[in-house]
Amino acid sequence: MRDAYVVGAGQSDFGAFPDESYRSLFATAFEHALDGTAVEPNDVDEAVIGTLGVGGRQLGLSGPAVTEHVGLHGVPTTRVENACAASGYAVRQGVQAIRSGMADLVLAGGVEVMTDVSSDAVRYWLGVSGETEWERLSGTTFAGVYAQMASAHMREYGTTVDQLSHVAVKNHANGAKNPHAQLGFECSLEDASSAPTVADPLTLYHCCPTTDGAAAVLLASEDAVDRFTDARVRVAGVGAGSDRVGLFQRDTYSGVPASRRAAETAYERAGAGPDDLDFAEVHDCFAIAELMAYEDIGLCEPGEAGPYIASGATRPDGETPVNTSGGLKSKGHPIGATGAGQVVEAFDQLTGGAGDRQLDAPEVGLTHNVGGSGGAAVVHLLEREHDWDDVEDGEVTA
Repeated sequence: MRDAYVVGAGQSDFGAFPDESYRSLFATAFEHALDGTAVEPNDVDEAVIGTLGVGGRQLGLSGPAVTEHVGLHGVPTTRVENACAASGYAVRQGVQAIRSGMADLVLAGGVEVMTDVSSDAVRYWLGVSGETEWERLSGTTFAGVYAQMASAHMREYGTTVDQLSHVAVKNHANGAKNPHAQLGFECSLEDASSAPTVADPLTLYHCCPTTDGAAAVLLASEDAVDRFTDARVRVAGVGAGSDRVGLFQRDTYSGVPASRRAAETAYERAGAGPDDLDFAEVHDCFAIAELMAYEDIGLCEPGEAGPYIASGATRPDGETPVNTSGGLKSKGHPIGATGAGQVVEAFDQLTGGAGDRQLDAPEVGLTHNVGGSGGAAVVHLLEREHDWDDVEDGEVTA
């Protein structure tokens, strides 16, 4: 099968935008993805768009609704819905289209508008990503499900509230350097640990915001990549997994088996492992989700995530920086756009375009996107192939 390459990636700002629509947000992301490439809209062979459809807007044909708006008339377009992992799976579907030979250039992305409905309606739409009959209809909230996971992790491994708060402190510090972030401000450990409780033991600073935003990724085949860019970022490995939708149906509350399966598959296909990573973007919808992700993708052993975050290992100057974008916690979590947004950050890091967040010459990055409380997960490994000597002012020049 042919290799797939990310040749362009871009996103809108993430936040609350009452004057924007899902179409206009996606158009902004698409325009940013085209920047610095030789791609023209008529080069796109296929499009895959992830969205949950919060609020019920354009649930049918929401993929074509955004692609025709950006001029991709007649391009085969598929909508993917896998809860919060929708656009992570959209990227995976795009890679599959490239590798199968069906397309040479694919647009994969996602969009969500969440802030124009009431808080009760937001909770409803978040709840549809959980098990309907026994979780949502019995009154369990999304925060409540992750609070159960946090409580289990604390009980089994001695994880503390302050260790959860280290996630918020790190990600807000990173997000403060990201001009696209919704919550681009720093916080202290005391701020995070003493904030109002949302669902015990999770405080307000342990929970991501509701967000409007869009992200777009352009994928090219190995046969076509040099036509579009000098920045060669190869999709080295892709893995995905699923699990029982209801948390109560699973054997463990303190980890996400779908994430473990997705990571193992991605590593195997890339011929790599956790020690090869220079950074990762992981799904931190709640602080406990980031800690579990460390363990599920192999950055540390089960039960060690609390001390691992507290050691500084995942800060930008640590052994494996995590969520340099600010993560869902600070950058924001527009459900359908989150997974593609992670790939945008990885692409920026690998091409020198991450601005004040730029790491020192990274070569391999990982993205990890989870749907619901772990009913689905997808992992991508991205590998730089261009020479860092050819990077000037955030652009690959040769």
